Amino acid sequence: MTDVAIIIINYNTAKYTIDCIRAVQEKSVSGVTYQVIVVDNNSELDDYQYLCRNFPKQENFVLHRSVINTGFGGGNMLGVPYANARYLLFLNNDAMLLNDSLRLLTNFMDSHKNVGVCTAQNYDENHNFVPSFDHNKGLRRLLFGRGFLEKMNPSRFPKRKKEYSQPITADWLNGAFLFFRAEAFEKVGGFDTNIFLYWEEMDICHRLRTHGYKSILVPEAKVMHYQGVSTGTSKVINRESYISYLYVLKKNFGFLKWCCVRLYLTLALLLKPKKWYLIPTVIDPNPLTTSLKLKQTVRFYEE
Repeated sequence: MTDVAIIIINYNTAKYTIDCIRAVQEKSVSGVTYQVIVVDNNSELDDYQYLCRNFPKQENFVLHRSVINTGFGGGNMLGVPYANARYLLFLNNDAMLLNDSLRLLTNFMDSHKNVGVCTAQNYDENHNFVPSFDHNKGLRRLLFGRGFLEKMNPSRFPKRKKEYSQPITADWLNGAFLFFRAEAFEKVGGFDTNIFLYWEEMDICHRLRTHGYKSILVPEAKVMHYQGVSTGTSKVINRESYISYLYVLKKNFGFLKWCCVRLYLTLALLLKPKKWYLIPTVIDPNPLTTSLKLKQTVRFYEE
Protein backbone atom coordinates (compact mmCIF):
# COMPACT_ATOMS: atom_id res chain seq x y z
CA MET A 1 0.00 0.00 0.00
CA THR A 2 1.29 3.44 -0.95
CA ASP A 3 0.95 6.61 1.11
CA VAL A 4 -1.05 8.67 -1.38
CA ALA A 5 -3.15 7.90 -4.45
CA ILE A 6 -3.53 10.98 -6.65
CA ILE A 7 -6.65 10.96 -8.84
CA ILE A 8 -6.83 13.46 -11.71
CA ILE A 9 -9.64 13.97 -14.23
CA ASN A 10 -8.88 15.00 -17.79
CA TYR A 11 -11.57 16.53 -19.97
CA ASN A 12 -10.31 18.20 -23.14
CA THR A 13 -7.41 19.85 -21.32
CA ALA A 14 -4.64 17.28 -21.73
CA LYS A 15 -1.80 19.81 -21.77
CA TYR A 16 -2.80 20.94 -18.28
CA THR A 17 -3.02 17.32 -17.17
CA ILE A 18 0.52 16.60 -18.32
CA ASP A 19 1.80 19.78 -16.62
CA CYS A 20 -0.05 18.79 -13.44
CA ILE A 21 1.61 15.35 -13.45
CA ARG A 22 5.04 16.89 -14.03
CA ALA A 23 4.53 19.24 -11.08
CA VAL A 24 3.70 16.22 -8.89
CA GLN A 25 6.89 14.49 -10.05
CA GLU A 26 9.05 17.57 -9.52
CA LYS A 27 7.72 18.53 -6.08
CA SER A 28 7.17 15.11 -4.48
CA VAL A 29 10.75 14.25 -3.60
CA SER A 30 10.64 13.44 0.12
CA GLY A 31 10.12 9.69 0.00
CA VAL A 32 6.34 9.69 0.43
CA THR A 33 5.14 6.92 -1.87
CA TYR A 34 2.40 7.75 -4.33
CA GLN A 35 0.51 6.54 -7.38
CA VAL A 36 -1.13 8.67 -10.07
CA ILE A 37 -4.48 7.63 -11.55
CA VAL A 38 -5.77 9.71 -14.45
CA VAL A 39 -9.35 9.30 -15.64
CA ASP A 40 -10.10 10.70 -19.07
CA ASN A 41 -13.75 11.78 -18.90
CA ASN A 42 -14.51 11.04 -22.56
CA SER A 43 -12.50 13.87 -24.07
CA GLU A 44 -12.37 14.59 -27.78
CA LEU A 45 -10.20 12.08 -29.61
CA ASP A 46 -7.30 14.44 -30.39
CA ASP A 47 -7.07 15.55 -26.75
CA TYR A 48 -7.07 11.95 -25.51
CA GLN A 49 -4.42 10.95 -28.06
CA TYR A 50 -2.21 13.82 -26.90
CA LEU A 51 -2.63 12.60 -23.34
CA CYS A 52 -1.69 9.04 -24.32
CA ARG A 53 1.40 10.16 -26.23
CA ASN A 54 2.74 12.24 -23.36
CA PHE A 55 1.63 10.13 -20.41
CA PRO A 56 4.54 8.95 -18.19
CA LYS A 57 5.50 5.31 -18.72
CA GLN A 58 5.89 4.43 -15.05
CA GLU A 59 4.50 1.55 -13.04
CA ASN A 60 2.80 3.85 -10.51
CA PHE A 61 1.07 5.92 -13.23
CA VAL A 62 -2.11 4.60 -14.88
CA LEU A 63 -4.55 6.08 -17.39
CA HIS A 64 -8.17 4.98 -17.79
CA ARG A 65 -10.78 6.31 -20.20
CA SER A 66 -14.51 6.56 -19.56
CA VAL A 67 -16.90 6.05 -22.49
CA ILE A 68 -19.11 8.82 -21.10
CA ASN A 69 -18.51 12.14 -19.33
CA THR A 70 -19.45 11.35 -15.72
CA GLY A 71 -18.77 14.80 -14.26
CA PHE A 72 -16.52 15.71 -11.34
CA GLY A 73 -17.72 13.28 -8.69
CA GLY A 74 -18.38 10.46 -11.14
CA GLY A 75 -15.01 10.82 -12.82
CA ASN A 76 -13.18 10.79 -9.52
CA MET A 77 -15.15 7.77 -8.33
CA LEU A 78 -14.09 5.91 -11.48
CA GLY A 79 -10.50 6.33 -10.35
CA VAL A 80 -11.04 5.20 -6.75
CA PRO A 81 -11.10 1.41 -7.39
CA TYR A 82 -7.55 1.62 -8.76
CA ALA A 83 -6.26 3.32 -5.60
CA ASN A 84 -4.36 1.41 -2.96
CA ALA A 85 -3.27 4.05 -0.47
CA ARG A 86 -3.81 5.46 3.00
CA TYR A 87 -4.74 8.86 1.58
CA LEU A 88 -6.55 9.99 -1.55
CA LEU A 89 -5.72 13.29 -3.25
CA PHE A 90 -8.32 14.46 -5.76
CA LEU A 91 -6.35 17.00 -7.77
CA ASN A 92 -7.72 19.24 -10.51
CA ASN A 93 -5.63 18.95 -13.65
CA ASP A 94 -5.28 22.76 -13.66
CA ALA A 95 -3.79 22.76 -10.13
CA MET A 96 0.01 22.63 -9.86
CA LEU A 97 1.86 21.72 -6.69
CA LEU A 98 4.16 24.51 -5.51
CA ASN A 99 5.91 22.51 -2.79
CA ASP A 100 6.08 18.99 -1.37
CA SER A 101 2.42 19.01 -0.38
CA LEU A 102 2.20 15.22 -0.26
CA ARG A 103 4.75 15.04 2.54
CA LEU A 104 3.31 18.01 4.44
CA LEU A 105 -0.27 16.73 4.36
CA THR A 106 0.64 13.10 5.00
CA ASN A 107 2.52 14.19 8.12
CA PHE A 108 -0.35 16.43 9.20
CA MET A 109 -3.01 13.76 8.74
CA ASP A 110 -0.87 11.13 10.46
CA SER A 111 -0.85 13.27 13.59
CA HIS A 112 -4.48 14.50 13.41
CA LYS A 113 -6.70 11.44 13.34
CA ASN A 114 -9.93 13.47 13.59
CA VAL A 115 -9.32 15.18 10.23
CA GLY A 116 -11.15 13.61 7.31
CA VAL A 117 -9.99 15.95 4.56
CA CYS A 118 -7.57 18.82 4.19
CA THR A 119 -6.45 21.16 1.45
CA ALA A 120 -3.47 23.26 0.47
CA GLN A 121 -3.39 27.06 0.32
CA ASN A 122 -4.48 28.11 -3.17
CA TYR A 123 -2.86 30.74 -5.39
CA ASP A 124 -3.93 31.86 -8.87
CA GLU A 125 -1.81 31.67 -12.02
CA ASN A 126 -0.18 34.99 -11.08
CA HIS A 127 0.65 33.55 -7.65
CA ASN A 128 -1.82 35.81 -5.91
CA PHE A 129 -3.53 34.41 -2.83
CA VAL A 130 -7.09 33.12 -3.37
CA PRO A 131 -9.48 31.64 -0.77
CA SER A 132 -9.18 27.90 -0.20
CA PHE A 133 -12.39 27.25 1.76
CA ASP A 134 -15.94 28.51 2.12
CA HIS A 135 -18.91 28.65 4.46
CA ASN A 136 -22.05 26.61 3.92
CA LYS A 137 -24.47 28.52 1.70
CA GLY A 138 -27.65 28.68 3.75
CA LEU A 139 -30.18 31.41 4.46
CA ARG A 140 -27.85 33.42 6.68
CA ARG A 141 -25.18 33.63 4.03
CA LEU A 142 -27.70 34.46 1.32
CA LEU A 143 -29.38 37.17 3.39
CA PHE A 144 -26.38 38.77 5.09
CA GLY A 145 -23.31 37.69 3.12
CA ARG A 146 -20.04 36.09 4.09
CA GLY A 147 -18.57 39.27 5.56
CA PHE A 148 -21.37 39.65 8.09
CA LEU A 149 -21.02 36.04 9.24
CA GLU A 150 -17.27 36.38 9.58
CA LYS A 151 -17.60 39.56 11.62
CA MET A 152 -20.36 38.32 13.93
CA ASN A 153 -18.94 34.85 14.61
CA PRO A 154 -15.28 34.65 13.55
CA SER A 155 -14.62 31.37 15.36
CA ARG A 156 -17.43 29.67 13.45
CA PHE A 157 -16.85 31.54 10.19
CA PRO A 158 -13.12 32.32 9.76
CA LYS A 159 -12.20 34.96 7.19
CA ARG A 160 -11.88 33.45 3.75
CA LYS A 161 -9.75 36.24 2.32
CA LYS A 162 -7.03 35.96 4.90
CA GLU A 163 -3.72 34.23 4.24
CA TYR A 164 -3.27 31.92 7.24
CA SER A 165 -0.04 30.58 8.69
CA GLN A 166 -1.65 27.90 10.88
CA PRO A 167 -4.26 25.22 10.08
CA ILE A 168 -7.87 26.39 10.19
CA THR A 169 -11.15 24.46 10.35
CA ALA A 170 -13.73 25.24 7.66
CA ASP A 171 -17.18 24.15 6.53
CA TRP A 172 -15.86 22.95 3.19
CA LEU A 173 -12.71 23.10 1.12
CA ASN A 174 -11.81 24.05 -2.43
CA GLY A 175 -12.47 21.14 -4.78
CA ALA A 176 -9.30 21.74 -6.80
CA PHE A 177 -7.25 19.99 -4.10
CA LEU A 178 -8.93 17.56 -1.68
CA PHE A 179 -6.67 15.33 0.42
CA PHE A 180 -8.80 12.66 2.11
CA ARG A 181 -8.11 10.05 4.73
CA ALA A 182 -9.08 6.96 2.70
CA GLU A 183 -10.87 5.42 5.68
CA ALA A 184 -13.02 8.53 6.14
CA PHE A 185 -13.75 8.81 2.41
CA GLU A 186 -14.92 5.20 2.39
CA LYS A 187 -17.02 5.66 5.52
CA VAL A 188 -19.12 8.46 4.00
CA GLY A 189 -19.47 6.72 0.63
CA GLY A 190 -17.22 9.00 -1.41
CA PHE A 191 -18.57 11.61 -3.81
CA ASP A 192 -22.29 11.66 -4.55
CA THR A 193 -22.40 10.84 -8.27
CA ASN A 194 -25.89 12.34 -8.60
CA ILE A 195 -24.02 15.65 -8.68
CA PHE A 196 -22.53 16.34 -12.11
CA LEU A 197 -20.67 19.57 -11.34
CA TYR A 198 -20.24 21.94 -8.37
CA TRP A 199 -21.09 21.78 -4.67
CA GLU A 200 -19.57 18.32 -4.23
CA GLU A 201 -17.25 19.81 -1.59
CA MET A 202 -20.07 21.26 0.53
CA ASP A 203 -21.85 17.91 0.34
CA ILE A 204 -18.99 15.59 1.25
CA CYS A 205 -17.51 17.86 3.94
CA HIS A 206 -20.96 18.01 5.58
CA ARG A 207 -21.17 14.21 5.53
CA LEU A 208 -17.69 13.94 7.01
CA ARG A 209 -18.70 16.30 9.80
CA THR A 210 -21.73 14.13 10.67
CA HIS A 211 -19.26 11.25 11.13
CA GLY A 212 -17.02 13.27 13.45
CA TYR A 213 -14.34 14.33 10.95
CA LYS A 214 -13.00 17.86 10.43
CA SER A 215 -12.19 19.68 7.18
CA ILE A 216 -8.95 21.66 7.51
CA LEU A 217 -6.91 24.14 5.48
CA VAL A 218 -3.20 23.41 5.98
CA PRO A 219 -1.58 26.58 4.58
CA GLU A 220 1.99 25.23 4.73
CA ALA A 221 1.09 23.15 1.67
CA LYS A 222 0.69 25.30 -1.44
CA VAL A 223 -0.85 24.87 -4.87
CA MET A 224 -1.28 27.13 -7.89
CA HIS A 225 -4.74 26.82 -9.47
CA TYR A 226 -5.55 28.22 -12.89
CA GLN A 227 -8.96 29.81 -12.40
CA GLY A 228 -11.84 28.45 -14.50
CA VAL A 229 -9.83 26.25 -16.87
CA SER A 230 -11.42 22.90 -16.04
CA THR A 231 -15.07 23.98 -16.47
CA GLY A 232 -15.26 27.50 -17.88
CA THR A 233 -18.41 29.61 -17.56
CA SER A 234 -21.65 29.74 -19.55
CA LYS A 235 -25.41 29.83 -18.97
CA VAL A 236 -25.45 26.03 -19.12
CA ILE A 237 -22.72 25.75 -16.48
CA ASN A 238 -24.38 28.36 -14.26
CA ARG A 239 -27.64 26.44 -14.47
CA GLU A 240 -25.85 23.24 -13.50
CA SER A 241 -24.42 24.98 -10.44
CA TYR A 242 -27.94 25.88 -9.26
CA ILE A 243 -29.14 22.32 -9.89
CA SER A 244 -26.34 20.91 -7.75
CA TYR A 245 -26.70 23.51 -5.00
CA LEU A 246 -30.43 22.92 -4.54
CA TYR A 247 -29.90 19.15 -4.54
CA VAL A 248 -27.19 19.35 -1.85
CA LEU A 249 -29.28 21.75 0.22
CA LYS A 250 -32.38 19.54 0.22
CA LYS A 251 -30.37 16.37 0.82
CA ASN A 252 -28.36 17.62 3.79
CA PHE A 253 -30.20 20.54 5.35
CA GLY A 254 -33.88 19.67 5.16
CA PHE A 255 -37.04 20.38 3.24
CA LEU A 256 -37.96 23.61 5.04
CA LYS A 257 -34.60 25.29 4.40
CA TRP A 258 -34.71 24.12 0.79
CA CYS A 259 -38.14 25.72 0.33
CA CYS A 260 -37.05 28.99 1.96
CA VAL A 261 -33.90 29.23 -0.16
CA ARG A 262 -35.85 28.54 -3.36
CA LEU A 263 -38.28 31.33 -2.48
CA TYR A 264 -35.45 33.74 -1.74
CA LEU A 265 -33.60 32.87 -4.95
CA THR A 266 -36.74 33.25 -7.05
CA LEU A 267 -37.41 36.73 -5.66
CA ALA A 268 -33.75 37.74 -6.04
CA LEU A 269 -33.58 36.52 -9.63
CA LEU A 270 -36.75 38.39 -10.57
CA LEU A 271 -34.81 41.60 -9.91
CA LYS A 272 -32.06 40.54 -12.35
CA PRO A 273 -33.45 40.18 -15.90
CA LYS A 274 -30.14 38.80 -17.21
CA LYS A 275 -30.54 35.84 -14.87
CA TRP A 276 -34.18 35.04 -15.55
CA TYR A 277 -33.02 31.91 -17.40
CA LEU A 278 -32.22 30.42 -13.96
CA ILE A 279 -35.76 30.80 -12.57
CA PRO A 280 -37.14 27.57 -14.13
CA THR A 281 -34.34 25.64 -12.41
CA VAL A 282 -35.01 27.25 -9.04
CA ILE A 283 -38.75 26.60 -9.08
CA ASP A 284 -38.41 23.05 -10.48
CA PRO A 285 -39.11 20.61 -7.58
CA ASN A 286 -36.70 18.08 -9.13
CA PRO A 287 -34.09 19.94 -11.19
CA LEU A 288 -31.76 16.92 -11.33
CA THR A 289 -33.92 15.71 -14.24
CA THR A 290 -32.49 18.57 -16.34
CA SER A 291 -28.85 18.03 -15.32
CA LEU A 292 -26.06 17.72 -17.86
CA LYS A 293 -25.45 14.30 -16.36
CA LEU A 294 -28.49 13.03 -18.30
CA LYS A 295 -27.38 14.61 -21.57
CA GLN A 296 -24.08 12.82 -22.14
CA THR A 297 -23.45 10.56 -25.15
CA VAL A 298 -21.41 7.37 -25.22
CA ARG A 299 -18.23 7.63 -27.27
CA PHE A 300 -15.97 4.61 -27.70
CA TYR A 301 -12.34 4.79 -28.67
CA GLU A 302 -10.30 1.85 -29.90
CA GLU A 303 -6.57 2.16 -29.33
